[in-house]
Amino acid sequence: MPTNLKALTKRELFDYFKSLKEPKYRATQVFKWIWDKGEENPLNFTDISKELRNFLKENTEISSLKLQRIKNSEDGSIKFLFRLPDGLNVESVFIPMNKRRTVCVSSQVGCPLGCRFCATGTMGLMRNLEAWEIADQILQVRKFLRDRIEKDLKPVTNVVFMGMGEPFLNMDNVLKSLHYIHSPSGMHIGARHITLSTAGIVPGIYQLSEMKLQVKLAVSLHTAIQRKRIRLMPIARRYTIEEIRKACIYYIKKTNKRITFEIIQIPGVTDTDEDIEALRTFLHGMIAKINLIPYNPFPGGPYREPTNGEIGAFYRKLQRLPYAVTLRHSKGKDIKAACGQLALFFEVNSTAKHF
Repeated sequence: MPTNLKALTKRELFDYFKSLKEPKYRATQVFKWIWDKGEENPLNFTDISKELRNFLKENTEISSLKLQRIKNSEDGSIKFLFRLPDGLNVESVFIPMNKRRTVCVSSQVGCPLGCRFCATGTMGLMRNLEAWEIADQILQVRKFLRDRIEKDLKPVTNVVFMGMGEPFLNMDNVLKSLHYIHSPSGMHIGARHITLSTAGIVPGIYQLSEMKLQVKLAVSLHTAIQRKRIRLMPIARRYTIEEIRKACIYYIKKTNKRITFEIIQIPGVTDTDEDIEALRTFLHGMIAKINLIPYNPFPGGPYREPTNGEIGAFYRKLQRLPYAVTLRHSKGKDIKAACGQLALFFEVNSTAKHF
């Protein structure tokens, strides 16, 4: 089976070219061609010898996700459907907002957590994504924007691991994908512009605490009331509110970094005065930011979307807490690309553009 050069880190490429008795700098050259320039044909690696180019063409491959369809939102967001090498599909979302140009990436095909407010949870888990499959979502979005929209080589500024799946249940591949995303000879997206999100996988929070990475951490808390969290998020039976709190305090002490806590507003469920007081108790002593996310409905979903009046009232109550509070204006709702809506819905939507 040919070696997939895209699946190799730069260090692994060093070893590969060493086995060919090639100089170490070949690894940097090839890595840059693949992850910076987005080149998929070794014959176009013009700064290496023709002999080596021919060898790579015959003996290696550069796998890529295949763009199947896109859907454009009225707000400028774009949802992408990508085909993986094994025939499964995954979704990614491009979100432009002022100077930020964010790609929301998936880390799993489906999700095993089954959160009641999330469409992805209705799919179950099919498999984890490989590290290169995670990073390639960004690369393919960047190439699409460059080739079809604005001829800008690097239009992506931020990455959020908030697409399909639970990143901390695929931790090894998620962390490896950062190598391709962050490397100066790769996509060169700054670590402080990368956010890892978790529904509260406690071992992953402790693991990240020890790694001295500059990436941001977001915890999908949604409610600090254990009985409610169990009803909304079955994973709460395994990792309780108190265990999450201990892990978050440890993370802050080890890193001195602020954590963003995401709160989804489900009318009458997560936006009560009891929720406010529980959140106050949970966050006490932490460096924290609260991100309010109004619930985004999806086909078959059990809840309704909050009204503007309900959102405003809950937002004002959250602002009374001694923490920064932001209101996420979900992008891509009209194309089922907003938070909690990714579940391959537009596979059956005839208005999507095919490629």
